[in-house]
Amino acid sequence: MKVFIVYCHPSEESFTSHIRDAFIKGIEDAGHEYIISDLYKMNFDPNMTEQQYLRDAFYLNTPFEEEDVLAEHEKINSADAIAFIYPVFWTEAPAKLVGWFDRVWTYGFAYGENKTMKMMKKGMVLCSAGNPMEKLEEFGLLDSMKKVMFGDRLFNRCEQEEFVVFDGTSREKPSRDDNWDSNLKIAYEKGKTFFDSL
Repeated sequence: MKVFIVYCHPSEESFTSHIRDAFIKGIEDAGHEYIISDLYKMNFDPNMTEQQYLRDAFYLNTPFEEEDVLAEHEKINSADAIAFIYPVFWTEAPAKLVGWFDRVWTYGFAYGENKTMKMMKKGMVLCSAGNPMEKLEEFGLLDSMKKVMFGDRLFNRCEQEEFVVFDGTSREKPSRDDNWDSNLKIAYEKGKTFFDSL
């Protein structure tokens, strides 16, 4: 089976890049395939044009002309499942990933009566957060992140969903180093067992 990974982080000198690598290693060790869109390396343009906006705003079934968007559509429909890997910026995904949804989750593909996006067997989020889990839960930030990803972006597009947070990963926090190996083991196991529940 194949996983489409959407990865979004501006720096290779990040803990999130290690999450990505461990997750991929698990996927491979389980005998599965993956394809990846590294949004920063691709220099993916997160900005909608007026033409793109008007097509979606007026629910027009005009052909998609943007080659980068069409390429993402093809990756999605060639895979069995999708995984998003990113750092949490102000309780949200990085702007480039938000823009990816704006441009790729288009009318006629991700929604609409005749949408062409396949139903994914599983959708997974693996994100790194600077705040500890206690703070994310105390202020309702974790629930907010889940609602955006599962209540909107992946809603009715995946048969199963899973949200994994690697918390306390800011560089100044001892938990970053203390939990480094155990967190990467979790990321590896998530990749290795990704399809087990299906």
